[in-house]
Amino acid sequence: MQPAVSLLTRPASARTPAGMIASSLILALGQLADRRVLGVLAKSLGLTLLLFAGLGAATWFLLSRWLAGWAAGGALAAAAAGLATLVGGWVLFRAVAVAVLGLFGDAVVEAVEARHYPSALATARPVPFARSATMGLRSAGRAVLVNALLLPLYLVLLATGVGSALLFLAANAWLLARDLPEMAAARHGDAAATRAWLAATRWPRFGLGLAAAGLFVVPGLNLLAPVLGAAAATHLFHRSRR
Repeated sequence: MQPAVSLLTRPASARTPAGMIASSLILALGQLADRRVLGVLAKSLGLTLLLFAGLGAATWFLLSRWLAGWAAGGALAAAAAGLATLVGGWVLFRAVAVAVLGLFGDAVVEAVEARHYPSALATARPVPFARSATMGLRSAGRAVLVNALLLPLYLVLLATGVGSALLFLAANAWLLARDLPEMAAARHGDAAATRAWLAATRWPRFGLGLAAAGLFVVPGLNLLAPVLGAAAATHLFHRSRR
């Protein structure tokens, strides 16, 4: 079999930013059935759903105590808990899912490197759990802060029909363009080297972030989006370095 990622055998179009993004996504899809990638998907998705279930349970507990003296207090608390879980899942899923992936993302990057970039894997340094957790929390914080600041604009642009969706995609593409590739870059240099690479690859990363943001708004695909995005970002990282 021919190597899947040889830069010398790929057409020149595959070495352009758009070509790198497209081929990175295709290769990420091709490795989705990898046992290691599936393991990360199961763990990250399970923890994400557990967090939202906890949100619903906490809402029910607090409201049931507050409404204890009402005849319909239990039913109101249950309805509010269900609504909180649904709204929280819709509004915060992207932020929480990527933050949770940060805890396990190093395994996705390692799986991609083992299959496609063995020489890079040989010099990689596993990311300590503390650094992974910090990156995940920063990712969630940025996502919540930026989208909260843009909320008034989202509401104003509802009148345009598509303005809110376009702004949401652009904002979250910018956020994901930082969060997903950082998981790969962190294995191959210190914080200064990571910042230098991020600064040198703004537009290719934004294109990848836009594709990942699009996946997050498609029901069903949004569950796969964090892992697919991390795998594709790993390809983009290594290809851009070459």
